[in-house]
This record gives sequence, structure tokens and C-alpha cells, in this order.
Amino acid sequence: MIETVFIGIVVFLCVLAVFDLVVGVSNDAVNFINSAIGAKAASFKVIITIAAAGVFIGAAVSNGMMDVARHGIFTPEYYTFYEVMCIFLAVMVTDVVLLDVFNTLGMPTSTTVSMVFEILGGACALALMKMLDGATADDGTLLGIGDLLNTDKALSVILAIFLSVAVAFFFGTLVMWISRLSFTFVNPQKSKVKTVIFGAVSATAIVWFLLINGLKASSFMTAEVKEYINENTWTILGGCLLAMVLLMSLLQLVKVNILRVVVLMGTFALAMAFAGNDLVNFVGVPLTGLDAYLDFQTNGNGDPNTFMMESLQGSAQTPAVYLLLAGGVMVCSLVFSKKAQNVVKTSVDLSRQDEGDEMFGSSALARALVRNVTYAASVIGKFVPARLSNYVDRRFDRSKMNLEDGAAFDMVRASVNLVLAGLLVALGTTFKLPLSTTYVTFMVAMGASLADRAWSRESAVFRITGVMSVIGGWFVTAAVAFIFCFIVTSAMFYGSYVAMGVAIVVAVFLLVRSNIIYSKKKESAADSIFAKIMNTHDRREIWKLLCEHIRKGNVDRLKFVVLAYRNATDSFVNETYRPLKKGSSLIDDERIALKRQRRREIVSMRRLDPLTIIQRNTWYFLGISSCQQMLYCLKRINDPIREHVGNHFTPLPEGEKERFITMREIVVNMYERTIKMIESGDFSEAEDIRNESTNIQSQLSADRKLVLDSLTPLGSDVSSQKESMNTLLLTVHILQESQELVGCLRHMIRGMVKFDEQEPDLDQEA
Repeated sequence: MIETVFIGIVVFLCVLAVFDLVVGVSNDAVNFINSAIGAKAASFKVIITIAAAGVFIGAAVSNGMMDVARHGIFTPEYYTFYEVMCIFLAVMVTDVVLLDVFNTLGMPTSTTVSMVFEILGGACALALMKMLDGATADDGTLLGIGDLLNTDKALSVILAIFLSVAVAFFFGTLVMWISRLSFTFVNPQKSKVKTVIFGAVSATAIVWFLLINGLKASSFMTAEVKEYINENTWTILGGCLLAMVLLMSLLQLVKVNILRVVVLMGTFALAMAFAGNDLVNFVGVPLTGLDAYLDFQTNGNGDPNTFMMESLQGSAQTPAVYLLLAGGVMVCSLVFSKKAQNVVKTSVDLSRQDEGDEMFGSSALARALVRNVTYAASVIGKFVPARLSNYVDRRFDRSKMNLEDGAAFDMVRASVNLVLAGLLVALGTTFKLPLSTTYVTFMVAMGASLADRAWSRESAVFRITGVMSVIGGWFVTAAVAFIFCFIVTSAMFYGSYVAMGVAIVVAVFLLVRSNIIYSKKKESAADSIFAKIMNTHDRREIWKLLCEHIRKGNVDRLKFVVLAYRNATDSFVNETYRPLKKGSSLIDDERIALKRQRRREIVSMRRLDPLTIIQRNTWYFLGISSCQQMLYCLKRINDPIREHVGNHFTPLPEGEKERFITMREIVVNMYERTIKMIESGDFSEAEDIRNESTNIQSQLSADRKLVLDSLTPLGSDVSSQKESMNTLLLTVHILQESQELVGCLRHMIRGMVKFDEQEPDLDQEA
């Protein structure tokens, strides 16, 4: 019976390993394909094919086992088989759920950090229990936390977080600034000698990275080979550099884009290194669990609570079939995972050269940072010679920048991202510094985008907020991984097999639910339209798409107003509290969505000529401000009703309900009529709707006066109506805000009609 239970656990660990490979690749794909995709170095299929080849080869040549899963975090000789299986199962459940959450949010995180802190959390939970029980070593001495845990590994990972972030960002900024001074934004292929040298140095760095990191775990990288590489490093690099100079010169002669070759080489190298090194983050724990079970089955005498796991002190080699299967799963995940593309989008959007759809809002810290840095730059600029300043400005002139169609940045930046990331990771490995691949690649990209002047004053606050959000997510990963695994391991230890079964069911449920919800998510029409605007250079097309984007955004806003207004007033009449509580949150979300819509449309208008923007500016802001006022009206309607219903005040009298609902429906019908008009694109009814809106405002005013007249006159006996006074006053308030809603609708229609009245003269390209 016991063996059957543990067979089931081992099988489940292997199943979770497959899920972990899927979500892990979805997360770490950003490390090696974001630069190639951002620069449009090739078609998406070609980039994925090259990355997939790197992933598969890296997985095949890796030894696939990392000692951290066996004895890197805890000392297995002091843990029983049952305790070890509790830790491993908790680690896998936590890891899969945690990484899936980050992938769904589109936030890159570190699989190494998550795994290490999960093992640390689980082992720490059992270590504390063992210490409380007075666990002793073979010689009878009490075991301490230093005996049961290997804290050095956890500390090295914490060091890696700070070191990777600071070092990568600094060098990314410095190297990109120097590279841009050399190449400018004009076609770098025109600088033939510079391009050959840059390509040769980059290719040599990539080869060295492959030798040091990509192939370090391969079977043919014996101690003798590693020693030979270390002793003859400069000879190898010199010979490689010479060969690459000849190769790049040949490519130049046949008119091959050298930078494109460098980007694709870097993509392959990082993908191969990722698979060779990070594969163990996904399969190390399950395969260690399998080894532990085989040892228990052979030598355990049937008692999992007394059999100690000394066997895990040694290293293990993984059969090649497991590596090939893991590589196949990783390749399939890379090709088919939508979440991988979502994580890549976050990194690319934060480093794009032009303004675009900023995914993150602004924060007080980011605003203060931008303000202080801008002031410091202006002070320093006074001491820089004008001649030098003008020279640098000319080298960074983006007016003649010619990006690939739909690219976020150029090949120079993509090359710097990939080559420098690989170089820093290889250097870290050489000097035994624990640099995280995820942290290095992301922060190099951010530093390079800053040096490339991609963070303009219009977007810097949003970009910095995004970077801080991602970095904060890394720290959250470590904390959540430790705490969650600590709790799950404790529950499994005390709850035994029942708790293990519950954890398995919960993990499967959360994964299935998450993937079902995510699969139902579709790119909104507004998202699709904005993407077309940013990829279009024809100003006539931009104008048509912009008008379509405004109409689509306003229709969505009006539909939300109808829904929220109806829910709030229904709750007032029927005394239902829950929709009001949810309504407050939805209104706040809609205000954020409106700010995003406004920013998108302003960015789009900047792609038109200034005269067009000036001519249409007033009418655009009349429309968007009217939408904003509608949401404020909803807030002023929803919150007082929420307080009224939540405190169980006197309900609306029966005699007033019918009249109240009738007026509500008049307002709703007017909004629905406007929605149909905007969706059709025919504004011939606009003036009729505006005139009718004026009549509705008069009706609402008259109805409000009737409610006020129903209140007891001053000086009369008010005791009989004292309780209903608040209700009637709230009714007056709702009618007054309903008047304002109708007024906002009139203004919005006028703004839209004037903005879309006549297509401007647009002959030039954006």
C-alpha cells in the first residue's frame, strides 16, 4: 500500500515536471528570443526554429542533473525518505502554480530563484520540526540549522539578484551608448569596416559563451577539456577572432546583413545555454525524487519514516532518453505557448525605441526619479562643451532611423542585448559569480534602451514603473516561493497522504483553470487596431485607424456606463449590496482603461502632421473628457448608493420605484441609441439625439423637483418622514447625476462628430 502511494507521488512529480517544463519555457523564452523578435531579425517562424534547435541541442548535451536538488540546499543524510518526498512534492506544486501565475501576468521571473527558495522553504519547515523534536547526529550531538540546511546556496542566489540587476544594467547602458556613437541610427551596414569588426567581436563573444556556459554541462566537457580551455583561453579567443573577421568579411562581400547573423547566432547560443543549464530547474527535483524512490524500494525495508537518504549525497547522471524527452517538451512549449509570447511582449514593450502602448502606469517613485535625474542631467549639461554635446546629439539623431517593419528597435541594439548578456553570464561563470540569466538579459535590455534614448520624457515614467514592477516581482518570487512551500510542506508532513492528495488536486485544478481562462482571452479589437497604427506609415491609413480606435473605445465606454448605471440603480431599488461593491472596483478599472485609451490615441495622433493635430485637438479632448466625466458620475452614483444599502437605510418607497425606473430607462435607451449610431459609423442622427438629450435633461430636472416637493415643508411635523428623508435626498442626487450623464453624452457626440467630420489632407508618410 505504501509503495503504491509513493509510486503515485513519483508519477505525479514526473507529470508536474512536464507542466513545469511548459510554464518554465514560457517564462524563460524571453531570455533568448526577445531581441530577435524586437528587431525583426527574421520571421517569427525562423526565430522560433533557431531557438528551438538551440533548446533541443542544449537539452540533449546537458547532464540534466543539478546537485542543488539533491544536496545543495539541505543535508539529505539527516532527512527520511518520507520527509524528502514531502519537500519534493511541495516544491513541484509550488513551482508550477507560481510560474504559471507569473506567465499569465506576462511578467518574467527566475526559475532558478523560484526552485532554490522553494527547496529552502520546504527544507526549512522540516528542519525546524526536527530541531524541536531534538534530532541528533550519529554521535549524539544535537543538530542545528547549519547542519540541516545549506544556507550558502540561498545566500548566493540573493547575491545574484542584486549583482545581476546592477551589473547588467550598468554595462548595458555603457556598451549601448558606445555602440550607438559608432553606428548612429542610419543604416550601420554602410560602415563596412566597423560592421565587420563589430560582427567578429560579437561572434567571438558568442562562441566563448557557448564554450563556457552552453556546453559546460555536456558529456564531452570533461575536467581535462575544461582545464585546457582555461589554460588556453586567449589563444582560443585570438584564433576565433581571426576566423570570425574572415567570415564576416566574406559575408560582407556577398551582401549578407552581418548584424542579422549576429542576432540569430546570439539567439541560438542563449537558447542552448538556457536548455543546458536551466533544464535542471524543471526536471532536477522530479528525477531526484525518482532516485530517492528507487533507493527506498531497494534498501528501505518498507518504512519511509526511518529510512535516511544518504544516497542523495552523491551526484547522479540522467539517462539520455529523459534529456531528449525534456528537450522535445521544451521545443513544443516554445513553439505553441501563447504565454511565452505574452512574456516576450512585456520585455519588448519596455525597451521599444518609439512610444507605444505602455503596459504599466506611473508611480510616485518613478516620477520622483525622472524628475531628479532630469534636473541632474540639466546641471551636468551646463559643464559639457557645446561642441561635444552637439556631436553626441547628432550621433543619436533618430530622425533618419529606418526600422524593420513592425520592429521595436534596430539590429545594433538587438546585437548588444544578446552579445552582452551572454558575455556577462560567461564572465560570471568564469569568476564563479552566481549571475541569473533572466536578470542579466532583462536588465541589459533595459540599460540598452535607456542609453539608446528610447525612454523619452513622454514614456520614461511608465518604463521605469514597468522595470521596477518586474524587479519587484523577482523579490516577490523568492518570498512567495519560500513561504508557500514552507506552508505546503508543513501541511503535507502533518496531514500525511491526505494532505498530499489535496495538494495534488488543488494544483491540477488551478493549472487547468488558469489555462482555460487564459485560452479564452482574445486580443481586443482596440488592441488590434492600435498595433496596426504603430506598424503603418501611411498617414491616411493612420487617420482611418485612429478614428476607428476612437469609435471602438467610446462604444466600449458607453456600454460600460449602461451596465454600471443599470446595476447601481437596480441595487438601489432592490437593496442588493454585492453589485455595488463590485461596481466600485469596475469603475476604477474602467478609469484606468480610459487613461490607456487616451494615451494610445495621443501617441497615434503624433504620427500625423502637427496641423491636423491642432485642428482636431479640441474636439478629441471634448469627447475623451466627456467619457471621463461619465465615469466620475457613475462613481458619484454608485458610492452613495453603496453606503445607503450597506447601512440598511430606508428603501425607496414603493410609489417612487416605478417613476424612478421609468426615468432610468429613458437615460439607458438614449445611451443604447447612441451606441448603435457610433457602431454604424453614420452620424446623421447625431443632432436629433443631442436635441432629444436636452429634452431628457429637462424631464429629469422636472422629476427631481417633484421629489423635492414631496419632502415635508419647513416648519411642519417631520417626524413621520424623518427616516425616508435620506432616501429621497439620495433619489434627488441620482437624478441630478443622471442629468449630468446625459449632458456628458451630448458633449461626447458633438466632439466625435466634429473630430470625424472631414478627412484632413494627409499626403506624407508618418
